Amino acid sequence: MAAGSDADGVTDFTVHFALSSDRGTERLQNEDACGSYAESPTHVLVTLADGVSGEEGGEIASQTAIDVTIRAYTASPRSWGPAKRLYRAAQQANIEIHDRALVVTELHRMSTTLTAIVVDGGTLYAAHVGDSRLYLIRSGTIVQKTKDHTVAADRQRMGLMSAKRAKHHPERSTLTRSVGRELIVAVDRIAFPLMGDDVLLVCSDGLYNVLEDDELREAATGADPALACQAMIRTANERGTPDNLTVAVVRVTGAVPRRDPSGWRARLGRLVGR
Repeated sequence: MAAGSDADGVTDFTVHFALSSDRGTERLQNEDACGSYAESPTHVLVTLADGVSGEEGGEIASQTAIDVTIRAYTASPRSWGPAKRLYRAAQQANIEIHDRALVVTELHRMSTTLTAIVVDGGTLYAAHVGDSRLYLIRSGTIVQKTKDHTVAADRQRMGLMSAKRAKHHPERSTLTRSVGRELIVAVDRIAFPLMGDDVLLVCSDGLYNVLEDDELREAATGADPALACQAMIRTANERGTPDNLTVAVVRVTGAVPRRDPSGWRARLGRLVGR
């Protein structure tokens, strides 16, 4: 999918995006979920969730997280701005999953990861809980922009474990934070400016545990987003993956629109002629 804009005289700014999910080679069902919403040609929401395995209702938790995040985001006032809207949507998803788990005994431990991103003009906003990941690919370099909320990742950040050991540690997928487990969840909020030709990649651990970062970068760069998603899932399945696979690729092309500065600093600057 693609969205373009001619706002403010910019005719070539385009947001291309695609999502794909697969149960993998060893799972009987897919506990991952993903979804998207385009509010305008340059305002796109992409979200991904990975239901916690080993607990009842993982697939229900992940799909609920997607549905509620999109619903709450679309229903929120645009005057709030993308960052607040996204954060509130993630919190609403957490509350609804938690409340349903309290009512339905069989689902009392269900929870999920959630990584949701919004591209609004020239800025990326993200809300993140769990160990699904957001990567930024820029100028041939791939950088993980989210933190994994896992036991192994926490120990690595504290200097108690090397990155190599953390990657293969038995607790690399043991979550320290997830959506739905508690009534209130700590949501990581991320924002940064985008540049033309940036590629954003969001994926579940079933993909990045099979493909190395450089392989993700190579697959996502240059190809159409839909073809890139298909290629990554196909490669992972050819190697054999024990988990579900979900990936979203968002590519920004053309001149990134400039935003008019706002806030008291900008107003003061205009008053004094700066």
